[in-house]
Amino acid sequence: MHSLIPMNTQSPMTVAGRSVMHRGKVYLEWTGRWLGLPVMFLLVVVFWQGLVVVQGYEAFILPGPADVWQRLLEAAGEGILWQHMQATLLAALGGFALALSFSLVLGYVLAAIPWLERALAPLLAASVAMPVIALAPLIMLWFGAGLTSKLLVAALTAFFPMLIGTIVALHGVPRELRDMARISGANRWQMLRYVEFPLALPVLFGGVRTGLSLAIIGAVVGEFVSGRHGLGALINIARSLFDTPLIFVCLLLLGLLALGAYLLSLGLERLLVQWEA
Repeated sequence: MHSLIPMNTQSPMTVAGRSVMHRGKVYLEWTGRWLGLPVMFLLVVVFWQGLVVVQGYEAFILPGPADVWQRLLEAAGEGILWQHMQATLLAALGGFALALSFSLVLGYVLAAIPWLERALAPLLAASVAMPVIALAPLIMLWFGAGLTSKLLVAALTAFFPMLIGTIVALHGVPRELRDMARISGANRWQMLRYVEFPLALPVLFGGVRTGLSLAIIGAVVGEFVSGRHGLGALINIARSLFDTPLIFVCLLLLGLLALGAYLLSLGLERLLVQWEA
């Protein structure tokens, strides 16, 4: 007589083995990521120092790592670094938030209305090709040299890549799942909440990581064009004083800001997209 209780085809040892393998894979992935970063940084520093020693460059042309570190300590002691970093962060994060809000809304509308997407596709392509640094002087002229103009420059820099990423992510949701949700009686909000948004998250986070980095670039561009505060403005000041070590300090801080934004978005992705693991 056949049993009515379905038999488990996987033994406990098999399930446990797969669990251990999965944890080992995650551990190796994170170990490689965290070890690779300092090793790569060390290699860059060694190559940099070797280039300065072999070529005999003066500090105002190419400062060595020790010169940059000393200038970093001096600038930090003077209290100017945090002030300028704070200004750049405010402009970058504010511009990113603005770009993210508009890109999600407009991207959803365009993905849901194919004829509108086709009509606006040439305009979007032309907008992506237009360099923001060419628009920055106009934005400064129209909105002044304050925080508003820097927010807009950062938002414009990050907007179009995130908009395209949103459209691609929503188009990637399988049509069969949408049809099943409609048959089950899901309305537009339920479709977005339970089907489209969760399945689009992995691709959306790719756009978010790109947008965060571009927003930092946009904020610096705005500070380059017109600004007294921010790392871009500090680079302009250091350039006029031939303070090349301070320029390298600013570039190092910008790299750290971009790295921090990348790691933050990666952590949020791992927290929200748990089903993909």
